[in-house]
Amino acid sequence: MIKTIIHKSRHIFARTMTTQQQQNHQQMFQTKLLKVDPTSISFASSTGEPIFSDLETQTHLEEASALLSTTDNVVAFPTETVYGLGGNSFNDESIKNIYKAKNRPADNPLISHISSPSQIPRFFSVEIPEIYKPLIAKFWPGPLTILIPNVSNSQISQFTTAGQDTVAVRLPSHPIARALIHLSDCPIAAPSANASTRPSPTLASHVYHDLQGRIPVILDGDNAQVGVESTVVDGLSSPPMLLRPGGVSLEQIREFGGELWKDVVIAKKLSDDSLEPVKTPGMKYKHYSPTAKVVLVKDEDSIAEYIKEHGLEPDQTKLALLTCETFKGENFQGIVQSLGKSKAEISSNLFKALRYLDEELNVELIFVEQVGLSDEGLAIMNRLQKAASENI
Repeated sequence: MIKTIIHKSRHIFARTMTTQQQQNHQQMFQTKLLKVDPTSISFASSTGEPIFSDLETQTHLEEASALLSTTDNVVAFPTETVYGLGGNSFNDESIKNIYKAKNRPADNPLISHISSPSQIPRFFSVEIPEIYKPLIAKFWPGPLTILIPNVSNSQISQFTTAGQDTVAVRLPSHPIARALIHLSDCPIAAPSANASTRPSPTLASHVYHDLQGRIPVILDGDNAQVGVESTVVDGLSSPPMLLRPGGVSLEQIREFGGELWKDVVIAKKLSDDSLEPVKTPGMKYKHYSPTAKVVLVKDEDSIAEYIKEHGLEPDQTKLALLTCETFKGENFQGIVQSLGKSKAEISSNLFKALRYLDEELNVELIFVEQVGLSDEGLAIMNRLQKAASENI
C-alpha cells in the first residue's frame, strides 16, 4: 500500500531542523580533499563490482564509503552532472546532516542514487514501473531521475523524501559515483554539493569554497561534464510530467519514451511560499545565484540601454558579459567570456563561469545572453531564470 503524503511531516522537519539551527551549524571538520581517478575504474559485467587499477583511488573510495555506511557523516563526490553531497538514504541523521551542511529547506526532497537497476526492488521494495523502462534503457546510467512509489515497507528515511509518497531515483554514469554507491551498499541521497541557493558545483574547488569545515570529505574527480543537474520525470501521474529539465532534453524524452510519453507536460514552478508538496528539487526556492547580480538579455543593444537607464559607470562598476550563440561583445566595457557555441558546451560551462566571475574576479553585475528553449536550452534557461534578478 502506497503511503499517503504526510503534510504534518513539515512540522516534524521544522522542529528537527529550524532555519536558525541550520544557520548556527558549527564548522566541525577539517575537510579533506581526496584525489580519485575516474579513468582507473572499470566494472565487472556480471556483478557491477568496481575494479581498480589505482590503489590511491580505491583507498579513498573505501574511506568515503565507510563514512556513508557506518556513520552519520556525508561525503561530496563527482557525478557526470554536478558534484553531489551524499548521505545514506536510509539514515535519518545522515540526511539531516546534508540539510544542515547546505542550509537547505527541509521540505525539499532529495534524489537517491543507485549503481544498478536491480537495487530498486532491493532498496525500495518495488519493481520499476513499466512506463520508465524505455527511458531507462536509453538513459541509464545517465542524467535521468524517475519517481517511484514510496511503499510502507521501504527503509527509506522520511527526511530523504520529505514525507512524500514517492522516491526520486537516479543511476549516475560517473565511475566515481557508481563505485561509491556499490561499495557503500546503500542508496546515496545527494543534492548538489553547494551552499543552498549558490550556483551548483562542477569542480571540487567549488565544493570546498562553499562547504569547507562543514563536511569531512570531498572526493576530487575533476570536472563534471554535463554541468546542470539531472532531468526529473514523473511517470506515475497522468499525463506524465517533466518536473525538472536537465541533462536529458524534453525532445529526447518524447523521442525515446514511446507512446506513453508523447503527451508529457512540463510542471509549473511553485512559489517559495506555496503549501503544495515539492515532488523534486528545483520546483521551488531560489537557486543557482552568485553574489553578483545576474541579468538575462535577448540582444546586445539592450545592454547599453540597461547601463544608461541604471546610471552605471563601467569604469567604476565591474561588469561581465557571458555570450552564448550569437553575441560578440565587441563594444562591451567589461569582461567578456564565451560559454560556447553549442548548447551542450553552454550547459557544461554555465555554473563554472558564474562562480569564476563571482568568486575569483569579484564581478558586481553579470549580463548573460539568453538561448532558445530547444534541446539543452530548456535546462539552461531554467537555471538562468532562477539565478537572474532581471530579464530584459
